[in-house]
Amino acid sequence: MIGYALFGTNDLPRAAAFYDALLAEIGATRFMESDRFIAWAVSPEAPSFGICLPFDGKPATVGNGTMVSLAMDSNAQVDRIHAKALSLGAKDEGPAGPRGMSGFYAGYFRDLDGNKLNVFCYSPD
Repeated sequence: MIGYALFGTNDLPRAAAFYDALLAEIGATRFMESDRFIAWAVSPEAPSFGICLPFDGKPATVGNGTMVSLAMDSNAQVDRIHAKALSLGAKDEGPAGPRGMSGFYAGYFRDLDGNKLNVFCYSPD
């Protein structure tokens, strides 16, 4: 199972401020960091999310078809986190709402570096 997901960034302080504010909304806090990366989690035993300056020293780029999805507790939380991301400067990639299969509710956005994220809740009928 997934232990952590990581996005590259070209501006660690800017990305850190974005994710500090966004992930605080779901109770995640920084639990590991160095001068090259920062990771957030809701608990040390849960999967985590991080940002980093690329190890090879080349610019961070966005992967086509790459996305990290963050599980939420409710449709209302999806709405709130999607709106928070946009208020922090994220680009809307699909408004929060029902998607395709019954019970799947999601909102999509790109962070300040162009990485694609999704916040979702799945409540089967």
